Amino acid sequence: MRRLPFAFGLLALLSSSPAAAEIARIKVASGIAAIERGSQRLRASPGLQLLAGDRLVTGKDGRMSLTFIDNTRFAVGPNSRVSVSEFQYDRTRQRGRFLTRVDRGSLAVVSGRIAKSNRDSMKVRTPNSLLGVRGTKFVITVPQ
Repeated sequence: MRRLPFAFGLLALLSSSPAAAEIARIKVASGIAAIERGSQRLRASPGLQLLAGDRLVTGKDGRMSLTFIDNTRFAVGPNSRVSVSEFQYDRTRQRGRFLTRVDRGSLAVVSGRIAKSNRDSMKVRTPNSLLGVRGTKFVITVPQ
């Protein structure tokens, strides 16, 4: 009998783990667009939840847009490979950290609460540089 409450407590702890928590949702996807999550490749479709560590991949006719829980919005263009390397957000304090990597293609961003909450809290890494986001809108294009 004592094991049952322990098992439920452990299950609740694991299911609320920040590592498996939703960080964003896809709003629109078209053409060849996928989410790589570990060894899985998921077809990008509206409503699909993103997790920290997911990679956004589009083909030559692919595009997707998504909204993060802090209200940051991404638009990923064709032939892109973008990773959400780190995402932490405290909804109560409206603060966090956000690190994105753009390996190729284009990414347009309208920053949300994380970028507005603290200087250097949102960064974008490219193959040649690390950009700190302080403005509200920007576009990054990385040649292939």
